[in-house]
Amino acid sequence: MKKSNEILDNFDSILGTEYSIEITLLNAKDFGIPQNRERVFVIGSRLKNIDAHDIVSDISSLKNEFKAVALKDALFGLPKLESKRQKNSRGVENDKIVYKFSKIEIKTNDFIQKINNNKKIKYLSNHTNRFNNDRDIDIFGRLPQGENSLHESIKDIMPYSSRNDMFKDKYFKLNESLVSKTITSHMKMDCNMYIHPTQPRGLSPREAARVQTFPDDFVFMGANNTWYAQIGNAVPVKLSQIIGSQIMKHLN
Repeated sequence: MKKSNEILDNFDSILGTEYSIEITLLNAKDFGIPQNRERVFVIGSRLKNIDAHDIVSDISSLKNEFKAVALKDALFGLPKLESKRQKNSRGVENDKIVYKFSKIEIKTNDFIQKINNNKKIKYLSNHTNRFNNDRDIDIFGRLPQGENSLHESIKDIMPYSSRNDMFKDKYFKLNESLVSKTITSHMKMDCNMYIHPTQPRGLSPREAARVQTFPDDFVFMGANNTWYAQIGNAVPVKLSQIIGSQIMKHLN
């Protein structure tokens, strides 16, 4: 946002005055999404009767219409997972680490009904766990919710204690009563900054997708780690819908 005037100047130099352009900062948590995710959006219009400022104003005015959603609402009903204990076990599936695709009646609450558009989903995909070593699993279990690498509970086994200033967020356990921290594509590397609030493991791709408000019947394809990249790079689905609906309202 500090560069917003410079960005607008760049648009004007290329497009002239043909477009009205507005830049806005939106946080997903203000729109009923269980995630603290600030992102800049740019909306432009070259229609004489539709001003970009009006669209942005209407989007911003919706903030008070949404109830805050906690992380536990997004994680509701998903089967318990254990960490994989075997490296290079990409093809291994069982009841403990669960399956890439399984037939199951998805339990629901208000949030899940909303992201699933009130559809009954009878299968579960992408809810699997990755390999973690014993030290990390121990750290995951010891950390209290909402705490990071500096917490006393893991001081004796923290592998980066000599560089705490750089690695204070190397490990972070999410608080189920609050919104999640920002889901990013870094999860493809590891999920140590996204520790499940009640289970000693990182979030599964399906759990991250829930936080990003993907419907449960959206199946992610490719290698397991690329699922995290696809999810982390996306705009939250329900936020996209809100923005799109306001643009359509003005077009209509």
